Parts: sequence; structure tokens; C-alpha cells
Amino acid sequence: MAAATARRVRIAATTSALLLGGSLLGASVAQASPSSETAAWPKRPYGIVTAKSGLNVRQYPSTDSSVKYVLPYHAKRGLDCKVRAQLIDHNPYWYKLRHSNYWVSARYIKTVGHVKLCKDVRPSALNNSAKAQKAMG
Repeated sequence: MAAATARRVRIAATTSALLLGGSLLGASVAQASPSSETAAWPKRPYGIVTAKSGLNVRQYPSTDSSVKYVLPYHAKRGLDCKVRAQLIDHNPYWYKLRHSNYWVSARYIKTVGHVKLCKDVRPSALNNSAKAQKAMG
């Protein structure tokens, strides 16, 4: 009888350990899921101006382009996409402002969220054409 009781205790202990281990494993998988990590990022990226003197907003992504207005230090603006253009202090990227056709240098913007390349946001039918693949530039 003592042997049967000891056997039942071992079976109960093993079952409890398996159930507890499985539930802990499920909790760790749920905590590390990619959806919970990406939930912290905004759906639409934005930028915060880091230049204390303000940031010029330009017609095109170049300092040769006209200044349309100046964003003050710490101003927040939605970012649509980015392009590689004129190098500003070792940074080649420029951001297109959301709901606008104007641009700011990425050198003076702290981004929140992921900003995609403009070619990926608004692809053209010509992007992957044989003619475009063979053309230069």
C-alpha cells in the first residue's frame, strides 16, 4: 500500500511539474512575441527637431533649395518617407514631411518609429522594369 501511495505522489508531482513548466514556457513565448515589441512603435513615424536654432524646411532635399519655413527646437512633425540626397554632416538622408511636399535634413531630427525609403512607400511601375534596370542613375 505504501508503494502505491508513493507511486501516486510521483505521478502527481510529475504532472504538476509538466503543467507548470508548460504554462511558464507559454508565458515566456508570449512576452517575447514580435507583436508586443512592435506595439510600442507608432504606426506612423514622426520626428523631433534636435537643432537648438531651429530646422529649415525646404522645397527639395538639398540646401540649394529654397527655405519654406523654420521648425523650432523640439517641434514634432509626422514623417512620410526618406531619400538619400545631399550629405549634411555625414548624414545622407532627408525626410519628407507628412501631409506636405517639403523636406528636412535627417541630421537634425530624432525619429520615433521606422521611416521607410520613399521608393518603398510609393513604388512606380517602372522601378522593376527591364528598361529601368538597364538604365544608369
